[in-house]
Amino acid sequence: MKKSVQLLSIALFASVLSIGGYKFFLEESQSITQDYEIPWQKEGYEASSQLASYTGENSELNFTEAAKKTVNAVVHVKNITTTRQARSAFEYYYGSGEVRKAIRGAGSGVILSPDGLIVTNNHVIQGASEVQVTLNNNETYMAEILGTSADNDIALLKIDATDLDYLPFGDSNEVEIGEWVLAVGNPFNLTSTVTAGIVSAKARDLGSLDNQFQSFLQTDAAVNPGNSGGALVNTRGELIGINTAITSQTGSFVGYSFAIPSNNAKKIVEDLLEFGNVRKAILGVTGSDLNSMIAKELEVDSSQGFYISSVETGSGASEAGLQKGDIITSIDDIKIRKFADMTGYLNSKNPGERVSITYLRNGNERQTDVILDILKVFQIKDIGVEVTELSEADLEKYGKVSGVKINKMLPNSFTKTDISGLVITKINEKEVDSIEDVRSILSAKNPDEPMLITFLSPGGQEKTYVFR
Repeated sequence: MKKSVQLLSIALFASVLSIGGYKFFLEESQSITQDYEIPWQKEGYEASSQLASYTGENSELNFTEAAKKTVNAVVHVKNITTTRQARSAFEYYYGSGEVRKAIRGAGSGVILSPDGLIVTNNHVIQGASEVQVTLNNNETYMAEILGTSADNDIALLKIDATDLDYLPFGDSNEVEIGEWVLAVGNPFNLTSTVTAGIVSAKARDLGSLDNQFQSFLQTDAAVNPGNSGGALVNTRGELIGINTAITSQTGSFVGYSFAIPSNNAKKIVEDLLEFGNVRKAILGVTGSDLNSMIAKELEVDSSQGFYISSVETGSGASEAGLQKGDIITSIDDIKIRKFADMTGYLNSKNPGERVSITYLRNGNERQTDVILDILKVFQIKDIGVEVTELSEADLEKYGKVSGVKINKMLPNSFTKTDISGLVITKINEKEVDSIEDVRSILSAKNPDEPMLITFLSPGGQEKTYVFR
């Protein structure tokens, strides 16, 4: 009996080692390729020959040519998971067995270059062991994941192919409400489906999702499950959006669909290729939308625009002379009626770029140029939070403390309660004053040791928690 127990213990230990080795060596996370040359930044880049002959034509009410060219540049994306099915107790204990593949989900993608660069939604490929791409001619490829941005719901894929049809980026800032558009994708696993509609609204904010404010193009083109990651194109065959969401109680199209504007998608793709992550450009101000009720409370005449409630010291906005009480009405001649207008445009810009701000001060219109800053964030993955550095407004709110502020919760957060806004003042009993402090402390930490984090609430209460 004692010998049997020993043999069982040895088998269990070997099983743990086998599964651990499999996880470590076979399921290593995908690395992001950063040496890929961005196609549309190459000299002499232009649309594929099929599209180039069409985009110059005025076919405002003729969808046939745009549809004919677009379907070949939209692909079917399958999210495949791999599992092992043990056929015996031996295989169960040793982590081996028959490998089985199953389709976890499916969506669409858009070819951006003749050599197989493809953009899709992150939720289409999330959690995939393999990603399979099928072209409109039924050729199938296994795709490499070059990079992902869960916050923006964008993923970048690459297949080993040449001479593919692809879509050129259009300028989503030039899109007009009422303009005809086509949505191309693979709803309900039906390939190459084209629907038509008009642009119903711009800079549509669907609410804060994980503290990320999005700015979508809204259309009435029919978009259903499976269309995610597909193309929204204008009648010239230019890519003006990546279809990504619908609002429906049934899960199917009921008249509204939403797309990530092409200018935002293009910037995200370029960031993933060049830096491996998405860099966020900011003005360095906080504030709120204006409407008639808020305008009355603030005693201002304008009922549209973005009201500045604070300006970060040393930021681009501060250097440009913006002040509390100013109302931003346009950026680079893009009208700012609400916060989503501003975030939508700024999300297409890079840190370090200069933008022209038109604003109202005491009822008088003024103009200034602002050099955009970069939003510095760091993810403490062990507890599932993202932190950023404290602003001047935060310092006043918390009483001139040192620390970093929780910017948002991550999917693997240690708590289901949203604790965004709390300040972390110490990690492992060491004071933190910046993101670099956090990075330094965590990099020096022994992985086997517990982590002590001290949180500060707006009321001034400090509590320390131990994470193992």
